Amino acid sequence: MTLDSQTPGPQEQVEYSSTVREASRPRDPRRSVPAALSLEGLAAVPGNRKVLVVDDEQDVRRVLAALLLDEGFEAHTAPGAEEALALIAQLEPAVVVSDLKMPDRDGLWLLEQVRDRFDDVEVILLTGYGQLETAVQALREGASDYLTKPVRLNQLSTAVARALLRRQLLLENRAYQRGLEAMVQAKTKELAAAYERISETYNLTLEALVTALDARECETSNHSQRVVRTTLAIAQRMGVPEAAMDDIARGALLHDIGKIGVPDGVLLKPGRLDEAEWEEMRKHPDIGARILSGIAFLEPAAAIVLAHQERWDGSGYPKGLAGEAIPLGARIFAVADALDAITSDRPYRRGRDLAYARAEIGRFGGTQFDPEVVEAFLSISDEEWDAIRAEAAPYTALP
Repeated sequence: MTLDSQTPGPQEQVEYSSTVREASRPRDPRRSVPAALSLEGLAAVPGNRKVLVVDDEQDVRRVLAALLLDEGFEAHTAPGAEEALALIAQLEPAVVVSDLKMPDRDGLWLLEQVRDRFDDVEVILLTGYGQLETAVQALREGASDYLTKPVRLNQLSTAVARALLRRQLLLENRAYQRGLEAMVQAKTKELAAAYERISETYNLTLEALVTALDARECETSNHSQRVVRTTLAIAQRMGVPEAAMDDIARGALLHDIGKIGVPDGVLLKPGRLDEAEWEEMRKHPDIGARILSGIAFLEPAAAIVLAHQERWDGSGYPKGLAGEAIPLGARIFAVADALDAITSDRPYRRGRDLAYARAEIGRFGGTQFDPEVVEAFLSISDEEWDAIRAEAAPYTALP
């Protein structure tokens, strides 16, 4: 409450009476606040005109409201902290001028509530006690200013001006931050779109290269696209993170890129290869990895290309890797490639059905193939495989 729940003494009544008289007569320009803190300009800013005065003493509310009205503000009053909270929600004032000592809820409680619920509102606290500890606590908890009673016109004017300037700076800073965030979001979208276009261009280029390679080797149409889709279907069934899917897809697509370096006499030979020719053929994983090395976005795919002929039991090539030393993408691809090899027609034989492929791949789980990958492959129904293999659209964009 005002003056700490005590009735004002004679001297205090005189000072308050003097303050009321000051508020009622024309202002003296010589007593104006500094130009930088001019209330005339600040009061004209939309949202700045409303000030709420909170005090349990009616006379004090009347005096402070009169001072604010004289400065051009729209002054409202509340007899207590809880009533003030309701009015703040309704009126949305720019500044609250509140007594520190009041019955039930004090000014510090009101300050805390305002800071939590109305971050655009500045709070000035008043008290009849001029204790340093109280002032420090008020400022530490977010008060814009701290004044001792009785409050004179120039004190209140300067305090309100400082509070409004602080509020204005905070609002401008928030607007600036929102502008920056919007700009960053817009640039991020632009970069994402540009990356998507570049990625699509890369994929189209890779597809054209692989299609040419398939044609050179006389592969069945769309072999590379089919093994990509099959590899991704198994990877998804295994719960491989989405972030890894692009790399696995590129590795599957480019698995035989190293065959560019294999002589036609070996690559296109219609009969069985002799040992020397097999030695040449076994070089293609190394050649493929070297072709892709140094291309940053293809480095993960290069690891799959290098290891796509490795076997779970270590009997594969070129490094004889075994078990989980083989990259997961290569282990998944190995099953997908076997499925395509078994079920696709070749010049020298007809493709076998899916049931046969299931049995063959299941038989080599734990030796040629990772048993977990085989389990995931076998868990995919015939209907799902029919849908996957019926997709004849070329590989243009990674899922």
